[in-house]
Amino acid sequence: MLTEAIAKLLSASDLPEPPPQDPLPLLAAWFEQARASGKYDDHNALALATSTPDGAPSVRMVLAKMIEVERGAVAFYTNYDSRKGRELAANPRVAGVFHWPHAKRQARVEGVVERMSPAESDEYFHSRPLLSRVGACVSRQSTEIGSRAELVAGALSLAKAAAGGAPISRPAYWGGFRIMLTAVELWSGHEGRLHQRVRWSREPGGPWRHALLAP
Repeated sequence: MLTEAIAKLLSASDLPEPPPQDPLPLLAAWFEQARASGKYDDHNALALATSTPDGAPSVRMVLAKMIEVERGAVAFYTNYDSRKGRELAANPRVAGVFHWPHAKRQARVEGVVERMSPAESDEYFHSRPLLSRVGACVSRQSTEIGSRAELVAGALSLAKAAAGGAPISRPAYWGGFRIMLTAVELWSGHEGRLHQRVRWSREPGGPWRHALLAP
């Protein structure tokens, strides 16, 4: 019966009701469940949107390294002189989205970025694989290059120096950002477009308020 099928559908729930006061533990749980699922090489891929001060948007994928529940933040690392780095310096407001299709889940985040301390960026930089550290040093992200061969040659030269014992220090133009969250929206897909959708919002440092939204 159609009514029985709809009733069964409505009883299925991926988001608790009433929603929790703080969305960060649930966001962190979804993030970890996506990692543990084994479905992705990049469960932490975040489509990050920035814009210029006059509102011209741009978007790209970054890898979110952690959901900081206590801080209410999402952390990622990048080149400060890249296009996104320059746009963030001029306009720190961002939006982003995680998509985990295996679980029919989506998480949207909004907030204001702030740079991590040099010590925090150093700690993460030195935890990275050698090739990732080399790449961060030789790639002046978003700038024009003559050829990929030039980029590879620079990487080989630095890698040989490192193999000989030369230290690889974090370049000053590379480091971490935190998105200090002012909005989180969690979406769970269900049949018949009867999805679940909850949005939390707050003023910076203030309490969270939530609302159930029509899908």
